[in-house]
Amino acid sequence: MSELLLESIASYNSYLKNLPKGCQYIANKLREDQIQEALISIKDFAEGVKWMSDASVLFSKNEVQVYFDIDTVYKFLNEINEGLEIQDYNLVADLFEYEFVGFFEKFSTIEVGQ
Repeated sequence: MSELLLESIASYNSYLKNLPKGCQYIANKLREDQIQEALISIKDFAEGVKWMSDASVLFSKNEVQVYFDIDTVYKFLNEINEGLEIQDYNLVADLFEYEFVGFFEKFSTIEVGQ
C-alpha cells in the first residue's frame, strides 16, 4: 500500500472520529445564536464530507474496504440547506445533533491491511 494511500486513510479515520463532536459543536453554536460561527463550521463540514466522499472512491479503487453512505449524507445536506434558506436554525441544529451525530457514530474507521 502506498504512503499516500496510508496517509489518506489516517486522515479519513481522524476526520471520521471527530465528525460527531463537530456536528454537536455546530448544533450548539446555532442554539447559542452564534450563527456566523456555525455557518463557517457548516461550510467546513460540507467540504470535509466532500473530501471523505472523494477519498472513499479512491479507497475503493485501491481495494480498501470502506463504507461511506454518500446518498444519505447528501440527503441530510439538502435538508440542512433548506433549513438555512428559511433561517430555521433550530431545525438545522436538530439535524446536526439528532441525525448527523448518530449517523457518523455508526461508521467504522478503516483498518489498514483490509
